[in-house]
Formats: sequence, structure tokens, C-alpha cells
Amino acid sequence: MTTPLSHPLSRRTLFRGAGAALVAGGLGACAPGNTTGADPLPSSSATKPPSGELTIWDRTGDLYKVFDKAIASFTAKYPQVKVNHVAVDINAKLPATLISGAGVPDGAFYDDALLTGVAPHLHDLSQLIEQYKPDIAPYKLGVVTVDGKVVAVPWDLDPGLLFYREDIVTQAGVDPTKLATYDDLLGAARTVRDKFPAAKPIHLENDQFLAQLWIDMFANQQGGAMVGADGKLALDSDPYRKTLTWLDTVRAQGLGTLAKYTQPTDLQTQDNGTQVFVPWAQWFVFAPQQLLKASKGKWRATALPAWEAGGARAGVMGGSSFVIPAKAKNPELAWRLYEHLVFSKEGYTAVYGKNDVYPRGLNTSIPSYLPALDPAAPLFETIDALGGQDLWKVAVEAGKQVPGGYTIPTWWGKAVDYFGVNVQKMLAGRMSPDEVLKTSASQIQKNLMGPN
Repeated sequence: MTTPLSHPLSRRTLFRGAGAALVAGGLGACAPGNTTGADPLPSSSATKPPSGELTIWDRTGDLYKVFDKAIASFTAKYPQVKVNHVAVDINAKLPATLISGAGVPDGAFYDDALLTGVAPHLHDLSQLIEQYKPDIAPYKLGVVTVDGKVVAVPWDLDPGLLFYREDIVTQAGVDPTKLATYDDLLGAARTVRDKFPAAKPIHLENDQFLAQLWIDMFANQQGGAMVGADGKLALDSDPYRKTLTWLDTVRAQGLGTLAKYTQPTDLQTQDNGTQVFVPWAQWFVFAPQQLLKASKGKWRATALPAWEAGGARAGVMGGSSFVIPAKAKNPELAWRLYEHLVFSKEGYTAVYGKNDVYPRGLNTSIPSYLPALDPAAPLFETIDALGGQDLWKVAVEAGKQVPGGYTIPTWWGKAVDYFGVNVQKMLAGRMSPDEVLKTSASQIQKNLMGPN
């Protein structure tokens, strides 16, 4: 049985909206180098029995319904609390609301890629998170920490996986279990094309925003990031150079399908079997479940190849957390709610487990709270659109390999105008990998970071 969604909402739509919000949201006040300006939310008050009323923002669509059910488990435990759960276009509305200070919610769901841009308007949660730090995935702890302060409650982990058409690779004689490195994947793509001359087996992302997010996944897998631990720009570096060189090889050898994620060309080539390999975040599973038709049930997932033999087999692409605005009226109640959803078994099971929206569980990500990641205790069931595969086990194993020490700069979204754009020029054969890195680094340093 395929997992139904009442109102499917692709991550592509969400992230494109996020990019627009950054442009239109007037976040110039959150310039690079700004520090988090909110007061800490102390842990002492969290010992009081919760009571009162709070307003929470969540995304519209299926996730709103999932959280609505999960919030009910919180109010059942604490009947003296009333939660006003509101569905809004958060990426479009939250930044401006935080700046204006009018109508600010007590808590909100928010994309990690945009988190640092609003950090000065959020409560410092460091004291509250301290007790949970050893049990949070290192990658997530890094992205919710800005200027040494924890500014959000980390929610989902979105490990990268290699999705592939099992029927096509089997006919071509490719063994997916032998795809240990990206060189192996190139070899497999050539083998598939030899068998099926029309094939352009490897996905190449044609959306500027998503391509930047995608390439960051490859860099994260190698322990790289756009900025180093010292806060200096690290784009012109080995992890990005190795990634772009590999992608340019895919392009130059005619081994890639250049398409925008889940747009008609993408879906058509995946369904007709000319696009066979998709290295992407776990949330790609949304496509075979809800969008693909002829190839439904023929896709499988495995760990990403490594960039070096024996290297990490996972990086992260995307992810979300919960923020508590500095001007919230009832921030302590918001913390108690998010503590329940993220760090209690009852809460994270209510989010990821079976419910009316996802009868077999929410399977587009996994929790970032490590005690929830038991391979033997899946929160969601096997997936028919992946031929009955146990995606939980694959994702949990990948999640444990994701390198930590990753930070997202405040200007990440605006860098799309430079790096994201230049990557597309490379994929069109108009720039070399080295030109992309040097040009983008110079543009970002000049326009977003200021003098060295």
C-alpha cells in the first residue's frame, strides 16, 4: 500500500519559497557577523507545571496535520495548556514578522538553511538544550548553534541516499552493492548507457537553489562546508572542487539528465528509465510514492557512494528545526511543547509513527534525536513504492555516518545568486569547476561577507 498524502507538498516548493523569502523578507538587518541578540531562555522555569496558552506556526499541508495530531498528545498530558496551532507560509511570513515584532508566534517550524539569517531574533536555548546535547546528531547540533548559542530545537535529520532503478541496473548487469565510491557510480552509469544508449543515468539538478543545497550535501559528506570553523569562506576548497569536477565529468561524458527536481522532465525520464541514479536527500522518497507512475515500486535506496574508499557514505541535504522568537509572549510553554515532540518517545513517535495522514508513518526524514534511531525499532513501516524496502534501516545507518562540525552562514540563501547560478553555468558547459569556485568565492566575499 502506498503512503497517502492528503495535500502533498514537495520540498522543492518549500525551498524555492525559502529563497524568495530571503530576497523579499528584508533580512539585511541580519548581516554576516551579527550575533544572536536574544536573552537566554533559562532552564529553571521549565520545572514549573505548564499551563496557559501559546500560538505555534507550522507549514501548511500534510506536515501541519501530522503536528496537529502530535500536539494533541502534548495537551492530553498537560490539559492546562491550550495550543493555538496555525498553518502559515512560514518562509514567507516569519522573517518579516520577527523584524516587525507584530503578531509574533510563540514558536515556529523553520528550515535549517535559513535559520542563521534570523538568529538575532530568537531566544538562546543553550541552557535548555544542554542536557540533550550528547544525544543530538552532531550535524544538527552544529546547524542550530550560532555564535556559540543554540537558537533552535533540532528536529529532523535528512541524510543523503542513492536512489536507483533496480529493474534497469539489474538488466544492465550492475550490482548496486558494489557502488562503494563515486568512481564506481560513474562506471555503473557507463555500463547502463552501453546497455541502453538513450540513457543519461545520473541526475543533475537544474534548480539554482536546490543545486546549491545538493552540492552542500556532497561537501558535508567530505567534512566540508561553505565556511570553516574560523568563520572564513571555505568554498574554494577540496570538497567542493572534487564535487564539481565529478559533476562536470558526468555532464561532459553525457551521463547526466539535467532536470529540475520533480518537474515534468525529471519525472518523465525517471519513469521511462533513462534517468536511473538519483543521489539525493531521503525526502526523494516522496517522488516514487506520490509523483512517479510507471516506475512506482521499481526504485530502491542505498547509502551514497564515498568520495574516497572507506570514507563517509552520507551527508545531509535540508532539514528543519523549531524556533522560539525573542518576542514570544509564552516562550517557556513553546519550549515545553518542543521538548515533548523532539525528546520524548511519546512525542517523536506521534510525529513519525502511524497516523491518519501517514498510515504507515512519516518516512521522508528521520529524527535527529539519537535515542529514537534504533534500527530494530522502526518508526515507519516498509515502503511499497520502494518494492517493500526497509528505508528506516537504510536511513538510520546513513544518519549515523553524517559528519558533524557543519555550520550554515547567515548569507547562505543569498549565495544562490552567485554559487547556485554559476553551478548552472557549469552544468551548461559554460564554466569550469575551478572558474565556478573562484568566481563564486570572490562574489560572495565581496557582496555578502565584506573585506577579509
